[in-house]
Amino acid sequence: MTLRQLLTFATVARLGSVQASARELGISEPAVSAAVGTLRKEFGDRLYRREGGALVLTPAGRHLASLAAEITDLADRARHADDEGGRRLHVAVTVDVEEHVVAPLLAAFTDREPNLNATVGVESPERFADLLVHRRADITLGPRPAVHGHRPLVAVAFLRFQLAVVASAAHPLAGEATIEPAVLERQPWCVGPGGVGRDTAIGRLHASARITPADVRAFPSDAAALSAVAAGDGIMLTLAHAALPELRRGAIVRIGVAGTPIHDQWYATTLDATRRCRRHRPGRPGSPARAADAGPASATPSARPRPGPAREDPGRRRPHTATAPARPGPARSHPHAPPCPAPRSAPH
Repeated sequence: MTLRQLLTFATVARLGSVQASARELGISEPAVSAAVGTLRKEFGDRLYRREGGALVLTPAGRHLASLAAEITDLADRARHADDEGGRRLHVAVTVDVEEHVVAPLLAAFTDREPNLNATVGVESPERFADLLVHRRADITLGPRPAVHGHRPLVAVAFLRFQLAVVASAAHPLAGEATIEPAVLERQPWCVGPGGVGRDTAIGRLHASARITPADVRAFPSDAAALSAVAAGDGIMLTLAHAALPELRRGAIVRIGVAGTPIHDQWYATTLDATRRCRRHRPGRPGSPARAADAGPASATPSARPRPGPAREDPGRRRPHTATAPARPGPARSHPHAPPCPAPRSAPH
């Protein structure tokens, strides 16, 4: 077993296609099949099977796919661990962002910041706010985090998208103008690894339509689920731009479900710059504001200066204050606070 074989199998499991995996890895389809064949022999398991044109992982295949993705990610991080002068950026993303957006986004960003070492972790959007506040992630990509209380988060929309319900061109619902929710409830649904939880787009669609489909088929990736839809195995709520190649090819069509397409957007979210720069916050030990508050009880409050030259009291020693010349720059949150370091840039 080699890292290359594990990477190949993890790619096949993620994309649900040998052809697409060969294209992404830059190798031939026989090379992909050979790598998977070696792992099948070593584990004594088929690892996946084909059902209606779709790739379905066996229980052992799902376990291996998860471990293979983790191992190859650790290997990649180890290769860059000793880069001199590198900066680290931990990115938390949803499973949909991880599959469809994060690779080209980070590639473009690291081209501009060659000394940046980025690691990506898939998380539930419900955890985004806590991950940022507790410094376990530098940036999150996905839905805008739900903010409880006064958490200093800054969210910037970076991608607008549409979600549409699709089916195979030969599906009985293809071509119908309006489809009632009760009809959707009787249909088999194909979903990716995000499932149909309440925090997912498909979960919200089902809740708004007041339906609970009994036949929901989960796949290791959206690409694998889309392949199953093209083969006629069910319907799917998918990112319109991700389904564009299949739509243009005529393998799938949009179906007229009321309330679709759904318009939404993803956000890049970070801590507010003033929160990240904790050591410069006014009122912390050592800051001018705290030093003034901690002065002796006999200290005389400063009075408002009057026009005219300043007068000195020869019987009283004045505290020494250093006045720096004003410099042009952005406004600061406190008159005595030094400027914070520049915040890390979010990928564009």
